[in-house]
Amino acid sequence: MQSGEPDSRATLARSIRLFRLFLREQSDPELFYSAYAADSIAALRRMVDLRGRSVLDVGGGPGFFARSFAAAGASYIGLEVDQPTDTPAEAFAVRGSGIALPFRSRSIDVTYCSNVLEHVGDGWQVADELVRVTRPGGTVFLSFTPWFSPWGGHETAPWHYLGGGYARRRFVAKRGRQPKNAFGESLFAYRVTETLRWARTNPDADLVLAYPRYHPRWAWWVVHVPLLREIATWNLVLVLRRR
Repeated sequence: MQSGEPDSRATLARSIRLFRLFLREQSDPELFYSAYAADSIAALRRMVDLRGRSVLDVGGGPGFFARSFAAAGASYIGLEVDQPTDTPAEAFAVRGSGIALPFRSRSIDVTYCSNVLEHVGDGWQVADELVRVTRPGGTVFLSFTPWFSPWGGHETAPWHYLGGGYARRRFVAKRGRQPKNAFGESLFAYRVTETLRWARTNPDADLVLAYPRYHPRWAWWVVHVPLLREIATWNLVLVLRRR
């Protein structure tokens, strides 16, 4: 199915279900990421037919996304900085860097990068690389957690509103250890506005759609309101078409 619109089942019930699953991310990651992957692929399939398409997933982690993409009929390639693990037999995984993708320009049908941008200091380079390796007419799907959203500081939230460095120091003082997502090392501040600007001015791709990933369809308007979108967009999705 390919309609040019994301999954029409972006309802309030879906948003509540995803939020409840998110609360179990730490205690039951397999449950959360399996459901999260299935939901993500369902939305993507509304915009592009994945059957027989090559899909490059940058930073997909363990095989949750690999299995969902393979079930949708895609030829899946996962890329990780560390040695990929738990890759299904019908998928393929490589080790590499998102800032210098080890693929030819214009060689991949669909490039997919979910919740990686905020963990990379050279996020714009990663975004540019996704566009570079996507074939003309192909699809780029990029999503991330904006810095000023309620979860922008990840496990240091909501103290990131007082500064990433402060939030990190407070976490260490309270827990006696560094957070997994340490500001300035494995967590960086990216805003909705600057990311939209990158997408709209990209010389090699056209912005097809920008929407808040976890919101019901009727609440997508928040992306178009300056200032409000920085706080209200828990996770921003950009869909681009390669020229």
